[in-house]
This record gives sequence, C-alpha cells and structure tokens, in this order.
Amino acid sequence: MYQKPSAAFIAASWVALGAGMVGFLVGLWRSEMLLNEKGYYFAVLMYGLFSVVSVQKSVRDRLEGIPVTDIYYGISWFSTILCIVLLAVGLWNATLLPSEKGFYAFAFLLALFGAIAVQKNTRDSTQGSGSEKRNS
Repeated sequence: MYQKPSAAFIAASWVALGAGMVGFLVGLWRSEMLLNEKGYYFAVLMYGLFSVVSVQKSVRDRLEGIPVTDIYYGISWFSTILCIVLLAVGLWNATLLPSEKGFYAFAFLLALFGAIAVQKNTRDSTQGSGSEKRNS
C-alpha cells in the first residue's frame, strides 16, 4: 500500500537537514580552526550527505526489486561508514573542547538523518505521480 508522506514529515525532514547542515557549517565558519581543518570537515560533511542518499536509494531499489549491483550496494554502505569514521577520527584528534566535538558530531548525524529522510520523501512523493516512478 502506497502512502504519500505527510506535509509535517516532509517539513520536519527539511528542517532536520537544514539545521544539521547550517549548524555544522556555521560552527565551522566561526571556529578558530586552520583553513585546511575546516576544509576537511566540510568535505566529510558533503561526502557523508552523498553517501547516505546513495545508501537510501540502493536499499530502497533492492526492496522494490530494481536491480542494484552488489558492488554499488557495498560501496554505498562502505562510504557511509567511512565518512562517519573519518569524522570520529578527526574529532578525536582535534584540539577542541568536548562540547565542540559533541556539537559537530550531533550536527553531522542530524544532517545525515535529514538527507536520508528528504531522499525518502522525494522518492515517495514522486512515486505517486507515475511519470518519475523509477527515476528518483
């Protein structure tokens, strides 16, 4: 049974994505890190957002019987785990206060959750239209 996502869940998903990304990026902008450190954390955030959307899509495709190669499925999961590990290692070794480390970790995880939820909602919303049923 197909059920289109509610407007409240769509809005909450976008808020989670926006709050996570904006919070993370504002934290980077205002931090006293070197530019190369800021670049590292920015790249990890962007890589993480892409990888979780890729995981969500490949998992959903498999559930719906759309062919997904094992190598792509595995790379998607590996990339997601890798970006989380890269953030954890970066924060572990950073000379930041524990509260700052926690802020970046939770902003990052909120952004990843928001990206997954937005991708799911986008797919569910277009699935009802028929024309883009398999293209999201």
